[in-house]
Amino acid sequence: GGAKKVIISAPSADAPMFVMGVNEDAYTPDMDVISNASCTTNCLAPLAKVIHETFGIEEGLMTTVHAVTATQKTVDGPSGKLWRDGRGAGFNIIPASTGAAKAVGKVIPDAPMFVMGVNEDAYTPDMDVISNASCTTNCLVRLAQPATYDDICAAIRDASKSERLAGILEYTDEEVVSTDFITCSASSTFD
Repeated sequence: GGAKKVIISAPSADAPMFVMGVNEDAYTPDMDVISNASCTTNCLAPLAKVIHETFGIEEGLMTTVHAVTATQKTVDGPSGKLWRDGRGAGFNIIPASTGAAKAVGKVIPDAPMFVMGVNEDAYTPDMDVISNASCTTNCLVRLAQPATYDDICAAIRDASKSERLAGILEYTDEEVVSTDFITCSASSTFD
C-alpha cells in the first residue's frame, strides 16, 4: 500500500517544485513526489515570471507579511527553535525567515533574481502582504529594461487575462484590504 503520488505543500530541498502558471508544464507522470512550494512562492512566482519575461529582472528583494500560522503560539510560551517563535502571535509582528526567494529561483531557473527574502508573521487571519489567501509580499526589483509603473501594471493586467494565468494571477486597482480576499481563489493578486 501507501500513497502512489505525493504533493508536498511546502518547498522541498530535493523534490521537483512546481507553481501553477509558472512551470507546471515541466511535470512528467513518472514523478512520484513533487512540491507545490509555499503560499508565498505561489504568490510571488507568477508575478515574477511576468515581470521577468516582459522586462527582465536582474535582481530583487522580497518582503512578506504572513498571516498567523498553525505553528505559532496563541500566547507567549516556550519554543523549541527560536525565542521569537514562542511569542504570542495575536500580540506581535514576529520576524521570521522564508525560503520563498530561493524557491522562486528554482521554479524560474533562468531568473534566480531574488537575492534575499524577509518574512514577518502578523496577526491577521486571512492574508499575507503579497496578496494571496495567507500572505502579502512586496518585491523590489532591478529591471533589465526601463519600465514605468504604468508599463508594469499593463503587463500584469494583460497577463492576468491570459489563458495560462487566468485564475492564478489577478489584477486590481481597487482600494482593497486583507479581508477582501477571503474568498479569492487566485494564487496572486497584483494591487
